Amino acid sequence: MIDFLLTSDAIMALLTLTFLEIILGIDNIVFISIAANKLPEHQQAKATTIGLLMAMIQRIVLLFFVTFLIGLKEPFYIVESSWIHVAISWQAIILFVGGLFLIYKSTSEIHEKVENPYHDEKTLEGKKIKSLTQAIIQILIIDFIFSIDSILTAVGMTNGLHPNHNYNLVLMIIAVAISIFIMIGFANPIRKFINAHQSIQLLGLSFLILIGFMLITEAAHLSHTELFGNTVGAIPKGYLYFAITFSLFVEFLNFKIEAKKKRA
Repeated sequence: MIDFLLTSDAIMALLTLTFLEIILGIDNIVFISIAANKLPEHQQAKATTIGLLMAMIQRIVLLFFVTFLIGLKEPFYIVESSWIHVAISWQAIILFVGGLFLIYKSTSEIHEKVENPYHDEKTLEGKKIKSLTQAIIQILIIDFIFSIDSILTAVGMTNGLHPNHNYNLVLMIIAVAISIFIMIGFANPIRKFINAHQSIQLLGLSFLILIGFMLITEAAHLSHTELFGNTVGAIPKGYLYFAITFSLFVEFLNFKIEAKKKRA
């Protein structure tokens, strides 16, 4: 286990996944802040901390469930014709549906942020919260909604790194735990930074489109899909890491240019 966690692939996956979990958690932080701010001041920090810790437990439970489904590799139905061959398994279905969901969710989120960026915040602000328990329940509901794309992203980033799914599960749990603790400790600074640089969040959502496409191709590969005699191959994770790293490097250069313009 330790040997796997110290490999370059595992470390790169952990760093990239932790970054994406934090970026994807920004909206979560905003909504949690809105829910907590409805409480008396002495309960706000408590509600945020308890809510995020319970959200972490909720995500880990969901990770166990999804990992169990992905472990069901045996095909239960085979599609065979003159031009297509597909061995359908629960693993392939979860990855394929998850990929479609990520592409849909990321494109719709990008559209909403461009066209109506404060719609969800205004909706939540209209809801009444009278007690700490109500605030925590509200935070858990919010996190459940946002955890679906987070979990599918984790699966996309780690699936296939190790033949043993339990190793990949441990890597996902570590990334989720690190991102939650970072959000607990640095929620406000992270939120202020993202608000000042909205392009970072849009970039994170754009990465989800890449991960969604990769999940779909991986589902086709693992179900031994053949189209007109051509086998669908797996996309190496290194391509994804390079795309994300290169995009972040370009964004960093944009920050430097903007900072120099402001100083000038």
